Amino acid sequence: MSTPHIKLFIPGPVEVSEKTFRAMCAPMIGHRGSEFKKLYAGIQPRLQTLFGTTRPVFLSTSSAWGVMEGSIRNLTTKKVLNAACGAFSDKWVDVSKRCGKEAVALQVAWGEAIKPEMVREKLAEGGFDTFTLIHNETSCGVRNPLPEIAAVLREFPEVMFVVDSVSSFSTQPIPMDELGIDVLLTGSQKALAMPPGLALFAVSERAMKRAESISDRGYYFDFVEFAKNQEQDMTPSTPVIPLINALESKLDDIFTEGVEARHARHAALNAQVHDWVRARGFEFFAPEGYRSLSLTCVKNNRDIDVAAWIKRLREKHRFVIDGGYGKIKGKTFRISNMGDETSATIAELLAALDDTLE
Repeated sequence: MSTPHIKLFIPGPVEVSEKTFRAMCAPMIGHRGSEFKKLYAGIQPRLQTLFGTTRPVFLSTSSAWGVMEGSIRNLTTKKVLNAACGAFSDKWVDVSKRCGKEAVALQVAWGEAIKPEMVREKLAEGGFDTFTLIHNETSCGVRNPLPEIAAVLREFPEVMFVVDSVSSFSTQPIPMDELGIDVLLTGSQKALAMPPGLALFAVSERAMKRAESISDRGYYFDFVEFAKNQEQDMTPSTPVIPLINALESKLDDIFTEGVEARHARHAALNAQVHDWVRARGFEFFAPEGYRSLSLTCVKNNRDIDVAAWIKRLREKHRFVIDGGYGKIKGKTFRISNMGDETSATIAELLAALDDTLE
């Protein structure tokens, strides 16, 4: 007899629906044939709506990190300013340096947000031609003020603006063209509620022109190669066809629900978790006004044994939450409300947390 699967309420990968899994089991097709071209072209309009762009949306067989590194290789000729406020944005600084670029960290403590005035002050020093921002820092539940930072970037037209939206994409509006974002990227395994392995991104016209001028941008994540293949409704390298089938199914779900309704649902579920956090005497790791809408990073101010609690939750209810990431492991815990969750499923989780809390 098989053991019931463990339901994931971690910040990624998140729970994947049976409908999505079924879509992945469609018969295989050739990725240079007419069937694939029809699939690829067919999902473009809805992807463009979600990205808030008239630009093509590229699909990469990789995690989002591939596109994060690719953005540095395609766009940086001088210096890159990496906004760093948690584990993943801190890592972007290291990635930039490993690409051989001069990288500067706009560093704040984990749990704090990147403020617009910080960005302005640093960019005003001059010499930068790329700026990277993780919109929603998953490691500590911080949501950076994207529209306000985008307004600052418009004061520096020579600086390309790269935004990671891996855990915020489709949970709230991110109008790429309106905000002036040059590269907007996301991955499949968080808010889109698909298995890992697919990255999605769009590139502004001016960023594409910058890429064309750079000779050492590599191949696998070469923006120019993506654009050339896009004209034929293809990808530069072998696409992960099962995940693209899953994406088509997921787009059906999103647009059946309605994009605005999806945003409202994520906000409501997030508030539901926040109410529980306050009622149980816990505190938030991120400050008011800068908290993620797709997950909650909770401060372990009650000094409970988080690992033991998660073990009880897993064994008794077959649910799992995250016990904190990196240097704040055990000092925090994280609860995801992204993807396909509903008020009923979140209520079920919160009841299970109560049942297993010390």
